[in-house]
Amino acid sequence: MRASSSKLPLYLAAAYTLLAVYGSLYPFTGWRDSGVDPLDFLVAAWPRYVTGFDLVANSLAYLPIGFLWAAAFSAGLPSATAFFLAMFGGVALSLGVETAQNFLPSRVPSNLDWACNSAGVLLGAAAGLRWGRDLLDGGRLHAWRERRFRRGHAGDIGLLLLALWLLTQLNPETYLFCNGNLRGLIGLPGALDFDAARFVDYELATVAAHTLAIALIGGGLAANHPVLLPLALIAAALAVKSLAIMVLMQSVNGLAWVTPGALIGLGVGLLGWLLTLRLGPAQRQALAALTLMLSTVLANLMPDNPYLENTLRVWQQGHFLNFNGLTRLTSSLWPFLALPWLMLSRR
Repeated sequence: MRASSSKLPLYLAAAYTLLAVYGSLYPFTGWRDSGVDPLDFLVAAWPRYVTGFDLVANSLAYLPIGFLWAAAFSAGLPSATAFFLAMFGGVALSLGVETAQNFLPSRVPSNLDWACNSAGVLLGAAAGLRWGRDLLDGGRLHAWRERRFRRGHAGDIGLLLLALWLLTQLNPETYLFCNGNLRGLIGLPGALDFDAARFVDYELATVAAHTLAIALIGGGLAANHPVLLPLALIAAALAVKSLAIMVLMQSVNGLAWVTPGALIGLGVGLLGWLLTLRLGPAQRQALAALTLMLSTVLANLMPDNPYLENTLRVWQQGHFLNFNGLTRLTSSLWPFLALPWLMLSRR
């Protein structure tokens, strides 16, 4: 047991747990009482058809829960206590989620899923006890984080926001960097009719504003190399976006996001960011908040693209239904999480 110098393990553990619960209960509609005992699934026969993908996915999905909570608990508790708290907490969480699935018509509780989740938690807690604190608070990775990024709780939350931003790029339903669109989340129609020529302008402006905002945020989190981090962050996001299109949409063209509006907007945003490098930290942070608000407004005003809608209409989400619901929620809410941090974490 040793004193903690960072809250990053706790922030990561809490964020991942909330995301896991949301993904497990998505789409949160049609709640009803089926009339059966909610715990009957524990003694039910195991599913007749089981794929290796299901077993591995259910185990890996809960492994980070055990890992991160073991790392977070070991900051102030004996190792054995931290391990058992992380393990039993994760197992109880999985049991609660599987039980809640009894009341969702689109979900089926499974004792096999619970067993795989529990195995993942157990392995994760053991790994977290062994390597979690060294990686996240006190070891080489933590030392590298302290050298390269903004320190303190504001820096920890900022890094968590960047991780969530990269997660939003795994949502193939959004245009490039088009986060903050609440219409689909709350069922509102498009504000404007689609027009091909005007759509390019909307996309250009939205991508440019969001690119400038994320580059400013990345640069503000860098303790040194304020130019390298934003460029690496945007390059990683483009790679993640391409991977999401290829894997989730089963497309051979991972560069489907490349459109005239996206490319020009990306260039305009990066050029605008280079012009801000002479500004002071407070000015850049204020500009990041303003451009993030602008990009969010534009994302909600942008008309629906019928070509993307037709593609999504035949999209078979399959195993990725839960994951896609998770990335959809994250991409819708991300700007509204980042804006308070920008306004409150003054340098």
